[in-house]
Amino acid sequence: MIGRDGELRTLRGLLADTAGGNGSTLLVHGAAGVGKSALLRTVGAEATESGFKVLRTSGVEPEQWLPFAALQLLLQPLARGVEDLSAPYRSALSGVFGVRDTEPEIYQVGLAVLELLADAASRQPLLLLVDDLQWIDTSSRDVLKFVARRTRDLAVQVIAAARIQYYDSYVHLDLRLKPLGPQAAAELLDAGAPDLPAPLRALILERAAGFPLALVELPKAVQGMTAQMDDLPLTQRLEDAFSARTDAVSRACRTLLLVLAAEPAAPLNLLLDVASRLSGSAVSVDAVQEAVDADLVTLVGYTPEFRHPLMRTAIYTHATIADRLAAHRALASVMDDAPERQLAHEAAATIGPDEELAARLERFAAAAQARGKVAAAVPALRQAADLVLDAQRRTGILVRAAELSSEINDRISVQLLLDRIDTSVLGPVERARLMVVSDSSAFEPDEPQRRIQDMVAAAAGAFDAGAGDVAEDLLWRASARCFFQDGDAQVRAQAAAELDRWKPDPDAPHVLAVRAYSEPYRHGADVIARLDGIRADRQDGRILHFLGSGALVIGDISRAAHHLALAAAAWRSQGRLGLLARSLAASWPQVYLGRLERAREESAEGLALAEETGEGIVWLGLKGTAGLVAALRGETEQAARMIRELRMHSLFPGMPFVTVMAQQTDGLLALFDGRAEEAYDVLSRAFDPTDPHYHSVSRWLLAPDLADAAVAAGTVQQARELLADLPELAGRLPSEMMVVAHAYTDAVLAPDDVAEERYAAALTALPADWTLSRARLQLHQGRRLRRQRRNADARQPLRLARDEFDRAGARPWAEMAREQLRATGESSGRRHANTGEQLSAQEMQIAVLASQGLSNREIGQRLFISHRTVGAHLYRIYPRLGITGRGKLAAALAALHDEQPTPDVTGAPD
Repeated sequence: MIGRDGELRTLRGLLADTAGGNGSTLLVHGAAGVGKSALLRTVGAEATESGFKVLRTSGVEPEQWLPFAALQLLLQPLARGVEDLSAPYRSALSGVFGVRDTEPEIYQVGLAVLELLADAASRQPLLLLVDDLQWIDTSSRDVLKFVARRTRDLAVQVIAAARIQYYDSYVHLDLRLKPLGPQAAAELLDAGAPDLPAPLRALILERAAGFPLALVELPKAVQGMTAQMDDLPLTQRLEDAFSARTDAVSRACRTLLLVLAAEPAAPLNLLLDVASRLSGSAVSVDAVQEAVDADLVTLVGYTPEFRHPLMRTAIYTHATIADRLAAHRALASVMDDAPERQLAHEAAATIGPDEELAARLERFAAAAQARGKVAAAVPALRQAADLVLDAQRRTGILVRAAELSSEINDRISVQLLLDRIDTSVLGPVERARLMVVSDSSAFEPDEPQRRIQDMVAAAAGAFDAGAGDVAEDLLWRASARCFFQDGDAQVRAQAAAELDRWKPDPDAPHVLAVRAYSEPYRHGADVIARLDGIRADRQDGRILHFLGSGALVIGDISRAAHHLALAAAAWRSQGRLGLLARSLAASWPQVYLGRLERAREESAEGLALAEETGEGIVWLGLKGTAGLVAALRGETEQAARMIRELRMHSLFPGMPFVTVMAQQTDGLLALFDGRAEEAYDVLSRAFDPTDPHYHSVSRWLLAPDLADAAVAAGTVQQARELLADLPELAGRLPSEMMVVAHAYTDAVLAPDDVAEERYAAALTALPADWTLSRARLQLHQGRRLRRQRRNADARQPLRLARDEFDRAGARPWAEMAREQLRATGESSGRRHANTGEQLSAQEMQIAVLASQGLSNREIGQRLFISHRTVGAHLYRIYPRLGITGRGKLAAALAALHDEQPTPDVTGAPD
């Protein structure tokens, strides 16, 4: 390798870390011909010499039809290890290796591959080299993403190469490969072509522009090319150079190369068979040797491969159309045992519309979908759409392909398909289906009111056309936007009215969710009453999510936490990671129930899953929750950083449901820091309908914070005016959120002459589960009594508040309670470290599950990580808790949870 010293140092450092058990993932990206593949080959060779087992795969365009094609190639050297895995993992991997007719769930394959790699890495460090990532089939790509996010505690290094830069968060490190500098370029050219005449050498150096592939290949084909080298782009010059080199080989060799270009994954015997059919005479292995001698292909075992993807492109595109069509027809005739590839070649051999072939492709897609092989169905539908003449039918096929791409979370494919759809020929059902896909995979945050109106109208059209399930899905999404984007009164009323037009079952979970989302003040009381009577199946995550999310948006916090926790358990057991991330939105209500540790764990897990599955809106809510939790735990810098990251997200400005969360955290940070006037200003903006941080419903979660800031800043009268409509709205929407907002502010902002009775009434009115709000009220109550010099009376509520804040880990409020106790003459004992301050969110999850008796494998399956990663975490956890083994975990966690500070009562007089 010439001119890549810096890159090699980086890669060698990664290998050294991996050998020590700290794996990672690196993406090498750069233009075609810049040297990515050569860099991967070099690091692979060095890794082998240093004791690594190297696994390789690469993307090939035609194999995008074949689910798990790249993964199967990668794992082939570890195939014997599959038998050592547990039965569920063996079953999942049997689908990868083609034993099963049905395709397993991606997460099942991902976990199985992770365990296979982890077991192998426990014996020998692993290096996974993935070239041409941009062409990896969807199923393999998703499994590699799953694995790549989970290598940090394993001796597994993943290095992928692609022509484009991917921004998926699973890539830990990023390395852009640039062209060589002038000195290195000259050295590389001279090493391969030392006798070039000076003028030609200078011309090649200029035209190669530092691209290693050009520096190596152009000297081999310079005769007769110098004239064209001035006005051709680099890639075209290289392709011309490669295709020109085929002129010197025999006709049999050229035919073999064309067949290989059309079917790069074909075995040698099939290549020779098809080439013989096309040539009309036998093509032998001599043609293969000729291609190798011409430096066009290389042999991997007995399988020929092009030395570079540009060689394949050059040979294919420079062949005549007739020769290409003949090659595809010949390949289709011999691929009866691979129906998906056979169909692909038949489609490639077809010019113009072919309704019969399009229908076959559609039937194949339907069969593939029925077997769970959705990834194979999508390219079949894409090709079918190219073969039909009728615009409406073509659009229907594209809509179906977009739906399936959305189902497998292939957002790039979804966008490409959406761009091809002719919306002018959409029927009402197709229009609604398209809007569902667009909403889930290509969310458009702009013009929310218009978008909601369009979605409601499309849902109405689908319902009238008899597609009730599509209509329900779309109307639910429209009403969800009413919450996320805080739709105005008009669009909220339109969504609710459309639902009413359908005369639905008023107790149906999706109906309750739509009504809660769209018009909470009108329907909230009825929704709460009906939620009381519903008993949902604990395995039906969809219904549980409807119930939980409906309860959440109206502020029925305890019920929301309950249903969403059940939904999360259902999705977890099924491995539906994207849906699990959505249901982990239950971390938000956990905050108000005083369960900060649980909120921390769930928001951290949910964030990781939302990043992994591309759930952008879910990420916003979970990031807002994580920032709020950090603030309440006294982790000021972390909270501020999280809210900065939240505000930088592209979707943030158009999502009032999370802008109000960000404002709450910023206000609390200012309040905890003693900046009372700033805190009041920040929080009061969330109650201003003209401010982007305003949310017509969620603002009431901030009412207690506003009251606290008002008392500290001396703006009590302004706060009363700002909250003037609270009593009337709380009467219309009697949810926990509204009850707490009304009772809390009524007490904290009360005049002195009625304060005592209002505190008593508020503490009675608070829901039992809202322990944090109760402690905050007790803190205020104690502070008020102390100001009245009733120190003895103040101590009891202050102690209760302090102990609850300590239990929850709410350090800022706990310190306030201690300060107030000291002012009464009581010295509060030292605060013990909360468990969550010693362990990360994931470590806490692992510790709790291990203390409950779950094995490492069971914990790994639950958290979607390797059992060896679980073991690595436990070995770090034990010394932090002062224990030596698993058997002492339960006692250590209980001791940390139960320890309370011992008060030191000085007996000072009031």
